[in-house]
Amino acid sequence: MENIKRGYCNGSDMLVYVDGLATGHSTTHTTSCQSETKEHAVKPPAIKGISSGKFKGKTVTGLGITVSAEGMVFYGESEAGYKILFKAWKEGRSIKLKCMERGSSDKPYLAGNFVIASLERSDPANDDSTYSVSFENDGEPDILDETALTEEPEAEQE
Repeated sequence: MENIKRGYCNGSDMLVYVDGLATGHSTTHTTSCQSETKEHAVKPPAIKGISSGKFKGKTVTGLGITVSAEGMVFYGESEAGYKILFKAWKEGRSIKLKCMERGSSDKPYLAGNFVIASLERSDPANDDSTYSVSFENDGEPDILDETALTEEPEAEQE
């Protein structure tokens, strides 16, 4: 019998990779999916009463994805830490980004070209140095696959 995940998803099982390397000493990441919309205000059919038609229709005219991540700066980082992110930002180039569940590197739920929209480093006195980075999609993702996400199996019908 296969190992079925149950209960709540552990956020530590979800990873972001930048150019083939996991984000280094990551503490959190967030994936945001946005829709650009256009409103349509039309007159309601004649059979509708006076004052009807106050609700507007909407059409999706564009889609966008933002992935943000935070981590701790670590000396001797072997993954995609601040130094690698800083270099990619400085070059102003697209990077290959993928989001996936730990142990499923061959099946990401999101993968494609992204640009670094912002990169921030915080170095407080007598505390850990941290970084935060925000990526925005650069064109349509290569992979956008909800079936690559594990969900708890449906309850058996009685």
